[in-house]
Amino acid sequence: MSETVQVEKPVAVKHRKERTGIVVSDKMTKTIVVEVTRRVPHPRYKKIIKRSSRFYAHDEQGQAKEGNTVLIRETRPLSRLKRWELVEIVKK
Repeated sequence: MSETVQVEKPVAVKHRKERTGIVVSDKMTKTIVVEVTRRVPHPRYKKIIKRSSRFYAHDEQGQAKEGNTVLIRETRPLSRLKRWELVEIVKK
């Protein structure tokens, strides 16, 4: 009688998006609002313009303060608006 041994493969975590931005609000409990600015060419005139997006990020320890530059990473949905988590504070 032969026994088959199944070896479990480690589950690979997909590459998650990371963004660097400035904290514009830390007034909520365990939540920060991060504004990420990117430079893109205008569709018609090709001039480089700034576009910004705001992301709600989870900050478990409440360590990020307004004005800090932070690194955030995409994660599973934590609430209606929160889909990002704080990775590290780049600059205080």
